[in-house]
Amino acid sequence: MDLVRVGEVRPGTAADLPFVVVDAAGRDLAMISRFLRDLTLSDARPATCRSYAHDLLRWFRLLAMVDVAWDRATRGEVALLVGWMRQAPNPQRRRRRSDPSLCGAINLKTGKANLAAGYAKTTINHTLTVVRVFYEFHLHRSNGPVVNPVPVGQQRRQLLAHRSPLEPIPPVRRSPLRQKIPSQQPRSIPDHRWQELFDQMSCTRDQALLACYVSSGARASELLGLRVDNIDWQGMRIWVVRKGSDVLTAAPISPDAAVLMAAYLDEAGLPPAGTPVWRTLRGTPRPMSYSALRRRLQRANAVLGTNWSLHDLRHTTCARMSGDPNLTLPEIQTVMRHAQLSTTQRYMPPRLDDLIDKMQAHYQRPVPPPVPAPGYDPADLATVFGG
Repeated sequence: MDLVRVGEVRPGTAADLPFVVVDAAGRDLAMISRFLRDLTLSDARPATCRSYAHDLLRWFRLLAMVDVAWDRATRGEVALLVGWMRQAPNPQRRRRRSDPSLCGAINLKTGKANLAAGYAKTTINHTLTVVRVFYEFHLHRSNGPVVNPVPVGQQRRQLLAHRSPLEPIPPVRRSPLRQKIPSQQPRSIPDHRWQELFDQMSCTRDQALLACYVSSGARASELLGLRVDNIDWQGMRIWVVRKGSDVLTAAPISPDAAVLMAAYLDEAGLPPAGTPVWRTLRGTPRPMSYSALRRRLQRANAVLGTNWSLHDLRHTTCARMSGDPNLTLPEIQTVMRHAQLSTTQRYMPPRLDDLIDKMQAHYQRPVPPPVPAPGYDPADLATVFGG
């Protein structure tokens, strides 16, 4: 079963509505626009507004397929949405030259699982959250149904209630229809694999991008928005717009990254004032998009037989710093700009790739002979048991 592809998400024309959802006739869906406008006025980022718009478009497409009005939806339609997302292919993961048998399989070079063909469990949970807050918005304004169609567990309501910060967070069961998210270890690139990936970058721009990523710990969107006037060449640092805000935050870069970035600007020339540093190399120069950079990494993965992602570079930065005894945990948190120290602590355990040689030596080490317990004469034991 596939959803009828009616309607789409379009850029908005008003400053307080960066994106709108339209129906098959191109008409603006007013109930979604009111919600997205309130979301924008609550200081949500345009990218967040776009993400919420796509989730609601998927929900309204399902309602159109079963011919149910949005204000008449029940838990049954929500369960139908979850069931469809659990088995439907994700259009964002379609590849012209992909082997279906490799979807979800472990890549032996990276130790990472390949992306499955369907929607991730986190995507399903995010969609449920968006649909729930959409109906909560209209419920408070007496526009939608009396009962929110997305269920939530009673224990979760109690968890969100006021409690003492000194008390530990009690474990609660997942709300109905929510997917179980397994705990995953941070994904970092070993040094020899990193050198392979770096050597696959065929131009100075791509090498400079990777060097800046792995030394600054910046997120993909943060570094792609870097401008020339936000580069401190002498101080070896850059200022990037922190995720989810308009705040410029300093991030360090390595000398090698600074040299490569200077070489790239020398080849391509300085960009126009107020525009990002990273630009396309073909056709009319324009700011490099996330999709273009991800596609460049996918081509390198196809050659190497790996499945590295852009966010793995950020994980690699933190893993390298956590292995440096001269850097403390709060210092690493400051560089990575983690909101919680517990997030940085996830990178402290040793990586399995770093333990391979030690484990091989452990397996080949001879087993020491057994030592008799105190009070027993080895000669007497040999006489009794032989030896």
